[in-house]
Parts: sequence; structure tokens; C-alpha cells
Amino acid sequence: MIYLDYAASTPMCDEALNMYNTLNKEMFGNASSLHDAGGHAAYALDFSRQRIADMIGGQKEGVYFTTGGTESNMLAVQSILNGLPQHKKHWIMSALEHHSMYNLAALLERQGYELTIVQPDKEGRITRDNLLPYLREDTGLVSVQHANSETGLIQDLTNLSPLLRERGIVLHSDAVQTFGNIPIDVAALGVDAISISSHKVYGPKGVGAVFLRPGTPWRPVYPDTLHENGFRPGTVNVPGIAAFVAAAEMMTKQMELHQERYARLRQYFFTKIQERSIPLRLAAQENNKIERLSHILGCFFHGYEGQYVMLECNRSGVCISTGSACSAGHHEPSPALQALGASSREALQFIRISFGKTTTAGDLDVLVDILTDLTSRQERSLSR
Repeated sequence: MIYLDYAASTPMCDEALNMYNTLNKEMFGNASSLHDAGGHAAYALDFSRQRIADMIGGQKEGVYFTTGGTESNMLAVQSILNGLPQHKKHWIMSALEHHSMYNLAALLERQGYELTIVQPDKEGRITRDNLLPYLREDTGLVSVQHANSETGLIQDLTNLSPLLRERGIVLHSDAVQTFGNIPIDVAALGVDAISISSHKVYGPKGVGAVFLRPGTPWRPVYPDTLHENGFRPGTVNVPGIAAFVAAAEMMTKQMELHQERYARLRQYFFTKIQERSIPLRLAAQENNKIERLSHILGCFFHGYEGQYVMLECNRSGVCISTGSACSAGHHEPSPALQALGASSREALQFIRISFGKTTTAGDLDVLVDILTDLTSRQERSLSR
């Protein structure tokens, strides 16, 4: 099997597996227990919290562990809105957000919050000019994804944060795709909160984190919660968290090396596509005005629905996707792709290819051969 869906999930690395096994055997106590076993687990938890804070340039007191990116998004946004003054019932998110944010929006609407969805410009950017007309006296929170999971487009949060800070508006960012892949410094970005996830960086599934800058107002979604300083209920998964940290440290140390290799693989793939005249084009065209994650290639395959292309690849032993795994099974156009100007027809022709640590040019050759065969079939069908 050739796996090219690393933006959806990654395998656990040896560093994470070793840490997970060790702590499950040696530090299995409940971190809230007062005996020595609990104390050892609490120490590991505190150490993990500090290491995550170090990796994002934040403070240990602002790190809260969760079960993953979706819960991180939902708890971060709800907790912040709960903590804002009563009149701050308006919040904003970009049209490029992850499926989990759209689900949350429906829930918050029933709770009396008003949402404005801001569209990107023609380059795919959320800019000050995009946001400014929608900022109101009752706006309490803006959420802009750091990098889109379908196209890899990276937003310039440093450009947005001063505009919001001077108005007392909290800035949250879903950094699930960027954490471990590009440097993140919460102070330099000017964000008040970010969401991150373990299984995107070769750690275990079911683990994630929220960073809330100390001083940012928030109130628990679940009242009287005791764990994670009241941020979420349930016994803390110390072995999983430590494994997450081990994986994140490995990725952070090798970040520059990985990105250089991904950029070469990206160029190699598109060179092959051009040589074979395969009707594949990027969903967000390359330009120098906006950065993107090199390992995510969101494309339209003209003439075929993305789901069919994915199934044909799977039949040949190659795993790609048709977008975010969290929206799989919902056969409808992606809001993010439509926000970038794709028609409903084009959006259904979308496929996503994403590289990982072990991806090779040979893997891409196999994929190109499959796409070449699909192109030939299409040409034969049209010539009849």
C-alpha cells in the first residue's frame, strides 16, 4: 500500500510508540491521585505541558490537553465565548475553516450566538480588508484557520492580530495542519488561542491540545469540571500526551528538512503531470502572495468526480482523499473550495494528495501512472 493521505492522519513514529509503551507500564497512575503513582503521572503531565508551550512560544499555564483537533476547536471557541461579556454575542470565522467549526457554528446559533462567515479574497487570503467591514461593537471572537486542510493555504495571522487586539477581540486559530510542519510562535502571530492535534504529527490518535494565552477570558463548557484546570472533564491520558510530545519534538527538530523534501516532491509530481498531459490543476493556484504547506496538494481532476478517482487509486493500492477525513461520507461541495471560487461541479472533482516522512518519488510515479490511465480512458470515451 502507498499512503498519500498524511493530512488526514499519520502513523505513530517510534519515538511516540516507545514513550507510550513506557509510560503505560511505568506511569499509569491517575495524575489527580495524591499517592506516588499519581505524583509521577502528574510530573510527566506537567513536563509535557511545558514542552508543548516551548514549541509554540507560549506559557505552560495556557496549555490544556484534549482528545484531538475537533474537540480543541469546539472547546476553545465555546470556552472563550462563555467567558466574554454578555453583550459579546457576535463571532466571526473564515469560510475556509475545518468541518468541525461548521458543526460548532450550528450548535452556537441555537445558544443565541450570531455568526458571520468571511470569504477570502481571490488569492485565498483572509485580510484586514476582508475582516474590517464585519467587526462590530458586539464582536467577541474571530477564528481563522492557520492553514487550510484541503489546499494547504497559510493565512497571515500577524497581519490580522493587531486589528483585533486594538478592538479587544479574541483571535483563535486552528493550527492542526501547521503545528509540527512550520514554525509556530503564538506571541509573534499575535493569536490568543490555537488548536493542535497529535495524530497529524506522528503521535497517537485521541490526543490534542488548546493553547489559551493567560489572561484570555474563558469559562468552562462543562461546569464544575476538575481536570485540566476546569477546561475539560475526564481522567487525563498521560501516556498519550507524553507520546504526542515525543512525536511533536521529533517533527519540530526535522521541520526544515521535511519541508525542503516536500517542496521537491511537489515539483516532481507536477512536472510528471505536465509531461503526461493529465488534466489536473491546483484548487488554489500557485502565486508568491500567499504561502502554503508544500506537502498538501489539493487538485481538481477534470472529467472525473474526486470520489471515483479516490476509489480507483485505492483499487490500485494508493491512498488519497477527497478532502478532510472529518467530512468523508458527506457527498457535497466543500465550503472552503467554493469560497475559493470553485463551482459545485469543480468542487466534486476535488482530490487531495498529501506527503509524509516516507513518501518517495517512486510512490508518486505509481500515482501518476494511475492518473494517466484514467486520462486515457477519458480520452477514449470522448473519441467514441
